[in-house]
Amino acid sequence: MKELLTIGLLIVSNVFMTFAWYGHLKMREFKWFETLPLIAIILISWGIALFEYLFQVPANRIGFSGNGGPFSLLQLKVIQEVITLLVFMAFSLLVFKNETFRWNHVIGFTFLVLAVYFIFKK
Repeated sequence: MKELLTIGLLIVSNVFMTFAWYGHLKMREFKWFETLPLIAIILISWGIALFEYLFQVPANRIGFSGNGGPFSLLQLKVIQEVITLLVFMAFSLLVFKNETFRWNHVIGFTFLVLAVYFIFKK
């Protein structure tokens, strides 16, 4: 159960993180957003990133083996990175329709999945 809760919280966290980091690039299409100064965009992104932390910190506390969770620190980090890339890939394909997914991306993601395999191998 802690495994699923940890992974679920990491997914939600990464959705907020991806939008905080890259959403402003798409929001620029709106006239009102385009006129905002950079500091305003940074503050908006920080506000969104707050929600990332509201999910990321509990995910790590629940999932960390030092707190009774199922994952080592290295396992947590690798899981988080793979989730980040999967969420980013979905975000870029759904929000930025001009982005393409190429064979080298597939190979890179395959190596990341292999990294997860080797991190979890006893």
